[in-house]
Amino acid sequence: MIDQVNDNKFELLKGDKVLWSVILLISFFSVFPVYSASSNLEYIVNNGTTTSHLIKHLFFVVLGLAIMRGVGVFKYEHIGKLSAILLGIMVVLLGLTMFTGQKIDGASASRWLKIPGTPISFQPSSFAYLMLIIYLCRYLTKRIKRDRLPIENIFYIFGPVLLVFGLVAKDNGSTALMILIVSLAVMLIGQLSKKYIFGFIGVAGVAIAIFMFLALKTDLIGSNRVHTWMSRIETFTNSKKTTEVEDESLKAKNYQVMQAKAAIVHGGITGMGPGKSALKQMLPQSASDFIFAIIVEEYGFFGALFLIALYLIMIIRIVMIASKMPAFFGSLLVLSLGIMIFVQLSVNIAVAVNLIPVTGQPLPLISYGGTSMLVTYIQLGIILNVSSRIQVYDEEGMGKKQSIEEINDIA
Repeated sequence: MIDQVNDNKFELLKGDKVLWSVILLISFFSVFPVYSASSNLEYIVNNGTTTSHLIKHLFFVVLGLAIMRGVGVFKYEHIGKLSAILLGIMVVLLGLTMFTGQKIDGASASRWLKIPGTPISFQPSSFAYLMLIIYLCRYLTKRIKRDRLPIENIFYIFGPVLLVFGLVAKDNGSTALMILIVSLAVMLIGQLSKKYIFGFIGVAGVAIAIFMFLALKTDLIGSNRVHTWMSRIETFTNSKKTTEVEDESLKAKNYQVMQAKAAIVHGGITGMGPGKSALKQMLPQSASDFIFAIIVEEYGFFGALFLIALYLIMIIRIVMIASKMPAFFGSLLVLSLGIMIFVQLSVNIAVAVNLIPVTGQPLPLISYGGTSMLVTYIQLGIILNVSSRIQVYDEEGMGKKQSIEEINDIA
């Protein structure tokens, strides 16, 4: 009876308990920097109040946790089987977004699609990215033991990746580049033949070159953000050069990075304290893209180190789950989703400390916003789903010695 009570008690947190603990800690912590930094939206952007933004963030945290737990109700294999259909739906929505999507204030980027009859908007690119990676894991698993015809790889692997890249790149270059990088990583882990890996790199390079040429030299790709990307790269390159005379135009272009670096320096070792950031009002996107700088300013080096440690524990647990999963599809899926989270995390922090040019990637589970946060919770929900199945496979005799043919039958 006692064992049954204990089983029911922990059933709510289905899957890896350490990963659950880390997710809950980061989710709880996110409330404080978002509440503090959202004052920028109230007083500078004149958008809502800190209380309304806090309530909205709490809503997405609770909704995300509920969705993450809800994902555990379904077998992850079924999610894989539905990935092709869901990817097709997302591709259609990406096409609609290009023509009817809502634009970012002050920019020529259509990223959001409004749900008819509601005030709710979301970014189809984030969901398309997720569905694409799940689809690749599924396809590579089902074909792992036989040679593929070149036309198969072109149509079923290269085609979907380049299609999603093309639809996303016009308005969200950083996400499009991440799609190519993570897709390549999935192909490597998924044991795709090296000749096709090099072929994909070549095709992707040509696709990028063609896209850049059409965007810069023709009017075929209207309202693109290629000039913005080039300006950011140029600004980043120039910021690394030491000149005796400061260029005022360069300072203006580099304003975000300068304010982020100032916030990090201002935080020092112990930080200014929760809610006491002095630069959150001057740092654009302080509640989203540059929230890591605000965290360092308010919680200091030790606070940032603690947060990074939580993220490292998350990544380590993800790798451990993948290594313990006997089914190749489950293992590949967990590693691929972990790479997605790691790349996004690394890009956000690298931008804040001026290691790479400015991009619009949020900090996982922390940055203010809806779509990206929910997608991250879905990713983690799938990973927890896989982790909960490890013991089931062991009980069913599906251990490490099982053949690849038997393992792949479940995918």
